[in-house]
Amino acid sequence: MSDSVWISEVGGGYGNTIETTKHLFSHKSRYQQIDIYETRKLGKLLLLDGIIQLTNYDEFVYHEMLANLPFYAFRNGVPRRALVIGGGDGGVLRELGRHPELETIDICEIDADVIAAAKEYLPETACGYQDERVNVYVEDGSKFIHERKGYYDIIIVDSTDPGGPGEPLFNEEFYTGLKGALREGGIITSQGESAFLLPDIVARLNRITRKVFKYNAYATLHVPTYPTGVIGACMASDHCDVTTPAREVEPELAEKLRYYNSELHKACFVQPNFVRELFK
Repeated sequence: MSDSVWISEVGGGYGNTIETTKHLFSHKSRYQQIDIYETRKLGKLLLLDGIIQLTNYDEFVYHEMLANLPFYAFRNGVPRRALVIGGGDGGVLRELGRHPELETIDICEIDADVIAAAKEYLPETACGYQDERVNVYVEDGSKFIHERKGYYDIIIVDSTDPGGPGEPLFNEEFYTGLKGALREGGIITSQGESAFLLPDIVARLNRITRKVFKYNAYATLHVPTYPTGVIGACMASDHCDVTTPAREVEPELAEKLRYYNSELHKACFVQPNFVRELFK
């Protein structure tokens, strides 16, 4: 199509609408419907089962925070081994790749078609796959972690919403498995949903991580193209308070980052009263 079409993500009585100018890709994979559009104002738009995953306009917020919150909260030296579960678009890989200290960056994505589509149509994020430290596993992340006992320093769960292929990534069994895959000092960070849009899921993740780990916290990220304009990152560790960075961002990297900084790391964990009530 060449004329503009407005694409809406709707659910639960709420939604976001984005003007698109071209439908670049449409494919039904084994797991989900994948669509990529060119938009009028926001660059490329990726949807999975009609749910907005990213736009070029603001994806840097989500990907920088998911990668850097656990990296800089880590206190047992510096992280050497990282795992991304989901994240087929490659954006978290791109941000992890900015850290030369990392020796291994594994990604476990269940849908190979998402990876292929991102590499062809979303080079701005899929460039993360070009790093020679990246190892790609096309598997179920909820099973993969049981094969890597005590292996990773940080694990990042860049999942879709519950209800699709991401459903197994929202239960206690999965988070217990994540804990088992961590080395001493390890930290997990997962896509934590919006407290405005899915408060029950946010409360569930907080309840699970509080039960499984010694320390847990919830960060708020501002992403305009997600419904409600915010999304959360759920973090947990058995070894450290994740709300305070262990070290400052290196000056050469600080010049490249558009969202994450040490002050924001601390501030994003301060929650309004209605979110605090969810966590009681």
